[in-house]
Amino acid sequence: MSVNRVGLVVHQGRETAVEAADTVHAWCDAHGIPCKEIDVWKSDEPRHGVLEEASAAGHPDLVVTLGGDGTFLRGARIAAKSDAAVLGVDLGRVGFLTEVPADKVRQALDAVHDGRATYEERMTLTMRASRALEIPSAMEALLRYGRRPTLPPPDVRVDTTEEEGWGMALDVVAINDVVLEKLARDRQVSLGVYIAGRLLASYSADAVIVATPTGSTAYSFAAGGPVLSPHMDAVVFTPVAPHMTFGRTVVAAPDEPVALRVLPHSGEAALSIDGQLRGVLEPGDWVGVYGAEYRLRLVRLGPTDFYGRLRDRFRLTDAPAAAVDGQAPPLFRPDSPVPDDLAHLRLPPAPGKS
Repeated sequence: MSVNRVGLVVHQGRETAVEAADTVHAWCDAHGIPCKEIDVWKSDEPRHGVLEEASAAGHPDLVVTLGGDGTFLRGARIAAKSDAAVLGVDLGRVGFLTEVPADKVRQALDAVHDGRATYEERMTLTMRASRALEIPSAMEALLRYGRRPTLPPPDVRVDTTEEEGWGMALDVVAINDVVLEKLARDRQVSLGVYIAGRLLASYSADAVIVATPTGSTAYSFAAGGPVLSPHMDAVVFTPVAPHMTFGRTVVAAPDEPVALRVLPHSGEAALSIDGQLRGVLEPGDWVGVYGAEYRLRLVRLGPTDFYGRLRDRFRLTDAPAAAVDGQAPPLFRPDSPVPDDLAHLRLPPAPGKS
């Protein structure tokens, strides 16, 4: 793709991110390409929704993020709703989403602009709700204590009319997950959980998570959920500390929605999207989470190694009982041509090739 306009999301608390931002600005100036920083946090100003940020940046066709996975998620939500590609520059510690080291950002921009980059699509989630989300003013200060400026509750989508009983379509893009969690330490949230329209079970838990395969390595993983390949489409439901025998993750098909109804005797529930508090639900409220029409387009400069990164970032170690056999080879593939019956498979490059 030829880059026409760049949106830049910078982790302002990291010197390396600010320095990399200077490099991006210089590259854009040299190529006559407009570049605007977006989603800039200011303590005395509220943050804005995705569409407002995209409009303020002139609807960029490339969003560059400089930071870790948190910074990447900020830019990715804007990119997904704008049909823009997103280039994540890696300045984090345990991230799975960012792609390019900071000292390679200029080469990466050249590759995108010259059409030498490839693009990887990821599934995202969106939502409907029984009513517009809000954060009660009486608890807003408490819920946001210690946080930087947070996003406002999501708007109701103006292009979608409410059919009776189907709730309000919300202007939401979730890259990782949607989470409902308890507000009071001594009172769990009680939820009726429905998958594909049918009751799975009523849960009493600290929280429940609805995640994408991309988000399977985030909160869902920490709560005991499985790791899913980011190349697949699925909806992952994981309860957190449920008071019941069945506490396992359920992996649903991408066209099977997950609905969460707050039961009458439950405590209030905080709703977060990609780790950002976006609303509070009362008993009787419900939300439906499902695959969105928006796909996230990630810029890739070469073949990705998700499982190598999984081993590296989580510092996976081999079983002590296997140590006697020495280190297993890093790849399971010969260096000869791939047979025809295996040509459709996703395989690493042959040894010595990239």
